[in-house]
Amino acid sequence: MPFYPLSVIICARNEEENLRKNLPHILGQDYPTFEVVLVNDFSEDETKWLLKDLCTQHPHLKVVEIAEHVRLKHGKKFAATLGIKAAQYEHLVFTDADCVPQSTQWLKHMNGAFAGGEEIVLGYSPYVKKSGLLNALIRFETFHTAMSYLSYALRGNAYMGVGRNLAYTKSLFFRGKGFASHMHIASGDDDLFVNQNATPHNTVICIHPEAQVWSEPKTTFSAYARQKTRHASASKAYKPSHRRMLTTQLVSAFLFYLFVIATVVVYPQYWYIGAGMYVFRLLVQLLVYYPITKKLQVKGLLWGLPLLDIAYYGYICLNGFAALFKKEVMWK
Repeated sequence: MPFYPLSVIICARNEEENLRKNLPHILGQDYPTFEVVLVNDFSEDETKWLLKDLCTQHPHLKVVEIAEHVRLKHGKKFAATLGIKAAQYEHLVFTDADCVPQSTQWLKHMNGAFAGGEEIVLGYSPYVKKSGLLNALIRFETFHTAMSYLSYALRGNAYMGVGRNLAYTKSLFFRGKGFASHMHIASGDDDLFVNQNATPHNTVICIHPEAQVWSEPKTTFSAYARQKTRHASASKAYKPSHRRMLTTQLVSAFLFYLFVIATVVVYPQYWYIGAGMYVFRLLVQLLVYYPITKKLQVKGLLWGLPLLDIAYYGYICLNGFAALFKKEVMWK
């Protein structure tokens, strides 16, 4: 297996504490040749000085500084583009400042996925387990989303990826004109790029436990809602076939729960029909989800599946509706 030189690209704005905690784990990867390109996007904390200190200890750390300009309001895509241009290697790996790899073998596994000449590698990035309903909902939503986009990628119909753990080639980025077609959308540096550039033959997945990248979850419902609103704003620019596919998934689940409620509440004499369908669907979910949750390291979520499934679809519907009236979505 060839070891391609890799450029790890991280965009950060006011992420001093996260960089202090997580960047050493990325700089310390067990990999022959790689660089870390850190794009400091007008941070107003002490990020600049932290990076200066780290550069003296790690010669493979390259810092790109962006200065704010009153007439230049930019988002993450602008920062990512500068990072890609500054990268010296063809194979690029992306993650975020609040992320930490599961092991020192992360880059080796991501590199291995390129072995067949593919141009896009979709990784997996779960959230750290904490107490509370919000944390369980976030981890379930992340698992459910990953199960969907990884499965479709295996079928040759990749429609998205997550920037916390994603890789692609520099030549693909420039051949597809980067983010030009959706630069006006604040989010989508990851999923929209994959949606527009993935083909049945150039995309693979990498979900080895040692290649997973862990992230810190949001701790308030309002912060989580803002995050999901950003994601929803990008999904409106997906290819029509992918929008129909995702809409069908959502509507079918909504109609299923509506039917169950109707048979139990509106037609109580037929309660056993709705209850039987619900139990059958739940058993099928358990059979399908169990091996997947094991691979994606979220097996404990199955205990709350009945509640989490309802909460997930309810929240996605409400947040998607709210996103229709959101005019501007900022990165940071």
